[in-house]
Amino acid sequence: MKIAVLLLCLLLQPLLSVSSLAQTVTRSDMKDRTAVQVAVYNSNLGLVKETRRMDLPVGGGELRFTDVASRILPSSVHVASMNHPDGFSVVEQTYAYDLMNTKSLLDRYVGRQIKIVTWNETHDRRDEVEATLLSNNEDQIFRIRDEIYLGHPGYKVLPSLPDDLVAKPTLAWSYSNRVKEPQELEVSYLTTDMNWTAEYALLLHPDENSSDLAGWATIENRSGTAYTDAELKLIAGNVHRVGVARDGVAAAPMEMKAARASVPQFEESPLFEYHVYDLKNKTTLKDNQSKQIRFLDAGNITVRKEFVVYGAAFQPRKFTDEPIRQPVNVVLFFKNSKENRLGTVLPAGIVRLYTEDGKGSRQFIGEDRISHVPKDEEVRLKTGETTELIAERIQTDFRQLSAKLFELEWEITLRNHKDKEVSVGLIEPLTRNWKILSNSHPFKKTDAFTIRFDVKVPRDGEAKVKYRVQVGL
Repeated sequence: MKIAVLLLCLLLQPLLSVSSLAQTVTRSDMKDRTAVQVAVYNSNLGLVKETRRMDLPVGGGELRFTDVASRILPSSVHVASMNHPDGFSVVEQTYAYDLMNTKSLLDRYVGRQIKIVTWNETHDRRDEVEATLLSNNEDQIFRIRDEIYLGHPGYKVLPSLPDDLVAKPTLAWSYSNRVKEPQELEVSYLTTDMNWTAEYALLLHPDENSSDLAGWATIENRSGTAYTDAELKLIAGNVHRVGVARDGVAAAPMEMKAARASVPQFEESPLFEYHVYDLKNKTTLKDNQSKQIRFLDAGNITVRKEFVVYGAAFQPRKFTDEPIRQPVNVVLFFKNSKENRLGTVLPAGIVRLYTEDGKGSRQFIGEDRISHVPKDEEVRLKTGETTELIAERIQTDFRQLSAKLFELEWEITLRNHKDKEVSVGLIEPLTRNWKILSNSHPFKKTDAFTIRFDVKVPRDGEAKVKYRVQVGL
C-alpha cells in the first residue's frame, strides 16, 4: 500500500509543479501605478519611468506588465526594485506585441476545426457547421465535409483563445523574489511616437520697436497608452539616434492668446548638452492626444525691423538690359538676453507674428521657423514681403575678359512709397574671386563671398545703387 501511494505521488508531482507554477503568474496594470514620469524629446522619442507597488510571492514566478506603450523599444526596458534592490532580480524578459485581432486569432487555427454560425432567415433559426480552416491568407479557405469552400458567410467561432496572443502590449519577466513585503518596481523604457514642438506667438506693438512673446509646447502622444498624473519633462536638443529618421510631428496652428500667465509653468535647466523643461504641476497625456502647455511669457521685448533685398548669384551669361523686379523682404530681429526680458534657451519651433490693425483687431502678419536659440543670441524672423517698397535691378554692362574672368555692372533702383524715409539692405552674393571696381554707395563685406549696401531711401522717392565688379570662376 505504501509503495502504491509513493508511486501515485511521483506520478502527480509534475502536475503539482505545473499547477504551482501557474499560480505564480502575477498581473499588473495601471491600477498598481504609484508614480509615472515622462520625458518627451523633440525627435519622436519618449522616455517613460513608472513605479508600481505589488505583492509578489517569494521564489520564482512570472510578472505580466500591461498598460505600456505599444511603440515601445523592447531592448531599452529596465526594471529594478526601489525598496528591496537586493531582493528582486530578473531572469528572463520578453515583450508580447502580437495583439489579438481577427486575423491573428484565425492564423492560430489554420489546420484546425472551428464552427461557422449563420442565421437561416427562411426558417428563422441558427445554423452551425463544423469546418476545417485550410488557409487565412488573402481569402479564407475551408474544408466542410468533403468539399472545399473558398470563403463562407457567417460568424467564425473558436473553441478557445490561444495562449500566445495578448489583448494589449505586455512586458513579461521571469523573476526571483526573496522578500515577503510588497515590491516597488520601477520600470523604464523608450518609446517612439512621442514628440513635442515649440510654437511661439509674437505680438508686434504699434510702434514696431517692441513686442510680446508667448511660447507654447505642443506635446503629441501616439505611443499606444495614456500617462495619468505624470511628471512631464520636455527635452530640447538634437539627440543622436542610430538609424532612426528624425521627422517630427507637424505642429497644429497656434493663435496669439490675450491672457498672460502669471508664473511660468516650466522650470528650465541644463541637461548634458541639452536643456530640460520641467512642468511644475502633473498632467495627463492621453493616447492619440495633442496637448498645448504655455512655457514662455515675455512682454515689451525690443525688436528691430529691417527691409532686405537679396541679389542673385552670378552666372556667366551675355549682357541683358531687361530689368528684374525683386521682392523686398521684411525681417524682424530681437536679442535673446536677460536685458531684453528673455535670456533662456528658446527651443526650435515656429514663430507666428501678429499685430493690431487701425481698429484694434489682431491680424496675422507672417511666420518663420527658428532653430534652437541659446541665450544672448539674436533671433531673425522673416515676416514676408512689403508692398510699399519696390526693388528693380538691371545689368548695365557685361564683359568677358577671358575664359574664366568677367566684368559686369549693376544698377539697383529702390522706390519708397511710404510716408517716411526707410533704410534698405542690399545683399549681393559674389563668386570666390571678386573685386569691386567702382561703387556709388559704401558697402561692407559680410563674409568671403557677400557684400551688403545699406541705402537710405527718401519718403515718396527713390535711390539708385551702382557698382562694377570683376569676378572669376
